[in-house]
Amino acid sequence: MAQDKRTLFIKRRLRVRNKLRKVNSGRPRLSVHRSNKNISVQLIDDVAGTTLASASSMEKELGVFGKNNLEAAAKVGATIAERAKAAGVTEAQFDRGGFLFHGKIKALADAAREGGLKL
Repeated sequence: MAQDKRTLFIKRRLRVRNKLRKVNSGRPRLSVHRSNKNISVQLIDDVAGTTLASASSMEKELGVFGKNNLEAAAKVGATIAERAKAAGVTEAQFDRGGFLFHGKIKALADAAREGGLKL
């Protein structure tokens, strides 16, 4: 039975979220969202239900508004690593959602790791 792209995306997202739930060790979750024009990331504390830090390519100070490319993803990754350090977070679980781990998502994760965030 053929399934459309959206259904496959939702199945991947649920599978990733369930795996994260199983191995949750009290670490915050680094949740990534990618659209056609922008990329954004949040550092979420699931126990308290709060956002500890966030970064997006829509922020003016990053200078990559409206861009969804590797450069923008790397800048967003470096920014979230800085903000996580400021919030006192050194390690997190990487929640890629339903997105495949390559290209922009991989560039964001690599930049966050280079910034000192342990994923």
